[in-house]
Amino acid sequence: MNLLAIETATEACSVALVHGDQIIARSELAPRRHAELVLPMADALLAEAGLGRHALDAIAVGRGPGAFTGVRLGVSLAQGMALALDCPVITVSSLAALALEAEHDDAAILAVIDARMGEIYAACYRNDGQGGLVSLDTERVGTADTLSLPEAAQWQVVGSGWATYEAVLRERLPSAPVWADGARYPQARHVAELAVREFQAGHAHAPELALPVYLRDKVALTLVEQGRA
Repeated sequence: MNLLAIETATEACSVALVHGDQIIARSELAPRRHAELVLPMADALLAEAGLGRHALDAIAVGRGPGAFTGVRLGVSLAQGMALALDCPVITVSSLAALALEAEHDDAAILAVIDARMGEIYAACYRNDGQGGLVSLDTERVGTADTLSLPEAAQWQVVGSGWATYEAVLRERLPSAPVWADGARYPQARHVAELAVREFQAGHAHAPELALPVYLRDKVALTLVEQGRA
């Protein structure tokens, strides 16, 4: 199959192309430049693979949670491209895509994105041994010091939430993580990997049914709250 994946929910902007049994990708850490980078990245990948846009079977997108503008941009682009090409959209959790950045197969994964405003987006997973994930709880937003975790013997932590709240998150873990990296972000390559599984399971959607996931409605602190920060 031919599938194009977009991930713009965080500071990292990335696009990936599944072409047969191969995945090629472009990624750049480029806050506030996603809008100017996504389509050129996509065109470059299609040219590298020798494909036209109409050869695509589906568009996949990281649906969030993440930065409001980034999530909206990714989903809107995926919808627009899919409508123009008359193909379905597959939405993938950006936290799940982030979890696939973890490097250990046996330890549970805490994927955590800095949500700003003193909060984190978080979800927990295990590798299923076949390139996918098993969800251990639900996606949620809240403060690091109130994070509750399912039981697991060992943990690994990935994402910008670790970079910002490492000291607090260490206290929430039952023991030191076997691996942790706060400089990882959701990548379109992993969105593509998960999307192929969803496509094969019949979980693709009409473009208008591809919806973003924000987890919270509030975009910014009020002036009063900023004064208290």
